[in-house]
Amino acid sequence: MLTPGNINDMLMAEALFAAARPFRRLVADRGYDTNRVRELIAARGAVAVIPSTATRRSQIPYDKAIYRSRNLIERMWGRLKDWRRLATRYDKLADNFLSTAALAAAVTYWIN
Repeated sequence: MLTPGNINDMLMAEALFAAARPFRRLVADRGYDTNRVRELIAARGAVAVIPSTATRRSQIPYDKAIYRSRNLIERMWGRLKDWRRLATRYDKLADNFLSTAALAAAVTYWIN
């Protein structure tokens, strides 16, 4: 699912979870630490592995070992953003952008 860059993550969370295959855990960053997102995850019978924001009154515990695996995804996006066309989103059409992302991922995987 592709959205404009100025859209908040929370607005698309419900649609994203609905489109996803069944999952046991959802690993996400602090940007997804809202009660609504946690309720959506629990409704699917999954566990939220999301660190609490600093502004949350009572910190919610999470599995730090599992959260560390998120580093792989962050590094992958960092590599893909080395491609200027992806980082600045030159492609206006979603299909073209997805094609560019797939090509960049394939070339990055092949080089490494």
